[in-house]
Amino acid sequence: MGVITLENEFPVAVAPAKLFKAYCLDIDTLMPKILPEHIKSSEIIEGNGGPGTIRKITFTEGKELNYAKQKIEAIDEENLTYSFSLIEADVWKDAVEKVTYEHKFIPTPEGGSICKRTSTYYIKGDAEVNKDQIKDVYGKKTAGLFKAVEAYFLANPDA
Repeated sequence: MGVITLENEFPVAVAPAKLFKAYCLDIDTLMPKILPEHIKSSEIIEGNGGPGTIRKITFTEGKELNYAKQKIEAIDEENLTYSFSLIEADVWKDAVEKVTYEHKFIPTPEGGSICKRTSTYYIKGDAEVNKDQIKDVYGKKTAGLFKAVEAYFLANPDA
């Protein structure tokens, strides 16, 4: 089994605590509201929202993904860190065992945040996965997600 690790930084004009709460704690209600054209629903199917919880995200029809299941690995509200593993999805079924995402939300001098994310892809057997494609495609999708969250809070500052 091979391992691919990628590191990204996403600047967001939203305070770290608010971004952490939206992305990590309120994802089930907020993400379908912010991205209705992409996310049909997000729900906890096992657990209480803490480590070990399993969440299922169902995407709208016509997307490359129909669903994804995440397992929350760790949540630290005090230090604004959050990690989860993508444990099941209808993409890369034959190539990737799981993907673990570790997030750290850091304040910027302007009052916004930098989300530092480390993504670790655990490759099945001798399967081949293009690291540059992962970096390009999924980095852009995550940047788009954070920009949508940013736009939502800039339009709804009291949310």
